Amino acid sequence: MELGLAGRRALVTGAGKGIGRSTVQALHAAGAQVVAVSRTQADLDSLVRECPGVEPVCVDLGDWEATERALGGVGPVDLLVNNAAVALMQPFLEVTKEACDRSFEVNLRAVIQVSQVVARGLIARGAPGSIVNVSSQASQRALPNHSVYCSTKGALDMLTKMMALELGPHKIRVNAVNPTVVMTPMGRANWSNPPKAKAMLDRIPLGRFAEVEHVVDAILFLLSDRSSMTTGSTLPVDGGYLAT
Repeated sequence: MELGLAGRRALVTGAGKGIGRSTVQALHAAGAQVVAVSRTQADLDSLVRECPGVEPVCVDLGDWEATERALGGVGPVDLLVNNAAVALMQPFLEVTKEACDRSFEVNLRAVIQVSQVVARGLIARGAPGSIVNVSSQASQRALPNHSVYCSTKGALDMLTKMMALELGPHKIRVNAVNPTVVMTPMGRANWSNPPKAKAMLDRIPLGRFAEVEHVVDAILFLLSDRSSMTTGSTLPVDGGYLAT
């Protein structure tokens, strides 16, 4: 299915690894011009070698002032994927201020800041746009030791709806994807323990975890005009986990 992404300019955060990196690769292959944002320069360097023409931006999105400087000159952006996130696992009674601050800075505040930059540019140009926030099934289910992470993703789902409400009149669509465990290298390492994996898989009707391309396909669909009547949605990519 042709998604019509060629010639569009996209910005992807958390582009160095995992879902973000694969999203950059897919957009590049589809003919989009891509700005890749990561805090790790080595990841950006290797990504540019793989995808010539990708524009790298190295910044820690948890730093508001540095992000403002880094994104000040990125130019017009049509499509945005807010993928950057941190997952700091602590039991509720052991949650620290540092974990709260870092998690909300990257998982929520940075989404607001980057989306403001992109949306203001779109409105100034009178151009339509699409924003996809990468959320999680953890936004809608309580998981042990995930108090802060679940809270940030729950907030992200509501932010998605608020952005859709307020940006819709400007022809800017905003949606989220909510994956289950995704088999990135980190996901494989974190879920390699059979008893731990079985406990989660037993709650997924399809009986398997997501591959990266499952999430990327959903992101590209929501970015494209094929989903032109869809905004404010939170799309599970979870094998049915949230249906149980």
